[in-house]
Amino acid sequence: MAQPYRELFAAPGTRGFALAGLLARIPLPMIGIGIITMLSQLGGSYALAGAVSATFVLSYALLSPQVSRWVDLRGQSRVLPVATAISVLGLLVLLAATWWQAPDWLLFVGAVLAGFMPSMSAMVRARWTAIYRGKTQLQTAYSLETVLDEVTFIAGPPVSVGLAVMVAPQAGLLAAAVLLIAGVLALLLQKESEPAIQVREPGQGARRSVLRIHSVRLLALLMVAMGVIVGTVDIVSVAFAQERGQPGAASVVLSAYALGSCLAGLAFGALKLSTPLHRLLLLGGLATAATTLPLLFVGSVLELAAAVLLAGVFFAPTMIVAMSLVERLVSEQQLTEGMTWLLAGLNVGVAMGGAASGQLVDMGEARSGFTVALYAAAGVLLLAGCGYQRLRQSAATPSCAF
Repeated sequence: MAQPYRELFAAPGTRGFALAGLLARIPLPMIGIGIITMLSQLGGSYALAGAVSATFVLSYALLSPQVSRWVDLRGQSRVLPVATAISVLGLLVLLAATWWQAPDWLLFVGAVLAGFMPSMSAMVRARWTAIYRGKTQLQTAYSLETVLDEVTFIAGPPVSVGLAVMVAPQAGLLAAAVLLIAGVLALLLQKESEPAIQVREPGQGARRSVLRIHSVRLLALLMVAMGVIVGTVDIVSVAFAQERGQPGAASVVLSAYALGSCLAGLAFGALKLSTPLHRLLLLGGLATAATTLPLLFVGSVLELAAAVLLAGVFFAPTMIVAMSLVERLVSEQQLTEGMTWLLAGLNVGVAMGGAASGQLVDMGEARSGFTVALYAAAGVLLLAGCGYQRLRQSAATPSCAF
């Protein structure tokens, strides 16, 4: 299984931008939980902490595709420094507002500015695409990036919380700002692998958002539904473990989910499948929907860990297929924007799933929160089916619009 990944890094510069991208994307999962931990440590209400954190998530979801659109137009080296500077400024506003006990509205201002953070996952995927467009190695590259995304979401939150608890309440966000600056700077130094700017032909007109492409909208909504499942698993697993008197076991459950996704992503990237992508999308949607059902019937933490391990197995492959489809659906000039809309949809879904399932958990037993995942699974199945039908028709009729 390792051979395809060794071949992937045979191209010059790939190790450099892959490592820089990994460093630069760690801050994203650190910030939301870092805001909540910081404000709760300082005596603020959880309602305020959740609202400020949600403001950051929503801001990032709306602004990161626009940042990526500017990147497609101007290039990474021109846009990333500006967007990163605004995002870091927002983090500093958050830190200053808590340090000097400023009015609460300033926290929301900082959260909005922090949302200018570039989608570093999309930036790195764009570099892989520039090297391996049209080659089998591209699926392997997307698989690797999906696994690295999982790794950052495993490692980032504990680091952020640990720093806030053991060093200072603001330490988690400060570390995120430092890592973001270092990672973006390291990526910008890899100039040889930066995708070239595609110049528009005279009279071509302004580029429209890739969300005008119906199939891209379907895939973005699919990522929202999948994100709802992830957010639900995160919240309900913690509540379920506490309900069973084993709060520490929640980390084992969440690790099982991430482990299933990481292993499946690595294995999927090593395969050389000839199955059309639209069919893989449908199969992934079916499997994702089916594996949410056992969550409703778990009776112990061990059973929950096994159920989420199974559910995680189909998350990474489905996301990889969605990214591969975007690479084929959008023009080369708008690839970064297209990928960012999918990643933004995933983050929005995680926030929605956490909020909705949290409400159900508060009203009843922890397991009832998994009802949210069941509804989201129905959405995944519906959207995957719609995507399959549309993409199959498009493949049969190349001249039709996506």
